[in-house]
Amino acid sequence: MGRNLSALAAALSMLAALPMPAGAQATSAIRRSPSCGDVNLRPTSANPARIDAATLCLIDRIRAAHHLRPLRANHELQTVATTLVGGMVRRNYYSDNSPSGQSPGSLIATIPYGAHAASLSTAQDLGWGTLSDATPAGIVRAWMSSPPHREIILTAAFRDAGVGVAPAVPSVLRRGQHGATYAVEFGRRS
Repeated sequence: MGRNLSALAAALSMLAALPMPAGAQATSAIRRSPSCGDVNLRPTSANPARIDAATLCLIDRIRAAHHLRPLRANHELQTVATTLVGGMVRRNYYSDNSPSGQSPGSLIATIPYGAHAASLSTAQDLGWGTLSDATPAGIVRAWMSSPPHREIILTAAFRDAGVGVAPAVPSVLRRGQHGATYAVEFGRRS
């Protein structure tokens, strides 16, 4: 199941998190997030931990609204996500797989998170935005409006997640505007 879900996520997360109307349930869950701070904060090089925490908090609020357990923040998955978005900005591409062909799932399988697991399930959501769409609230709304991204967020099997954000967008995407690029790595191991 895990490898298939990872392949599905890789195929589907090619969709950019473009501004689009959010579903009523996603918008409602985001609005009912009084304990999620910094949801409207724009990413900078000085605030990645705050952005990561706000993004995961919003995802957990949405999962709670769907009677799903919260995700545990995982440093190893966060490192994968942060490395991925940083590489996309530096190397000017937007894709699940690096230009060398390495997928996030294959990378996760080699790090301690997945290296010795009997079973490993992974998936990824990618997104980018400019202006207010570059905030955690803007990105999470866009993911919840995209059926493949929404499906990953609402997959009950996932237990862990790591968020990575780069306070820039690959120049191939930004069309002259500043913004941010996000990745969330989801996982479950046993």
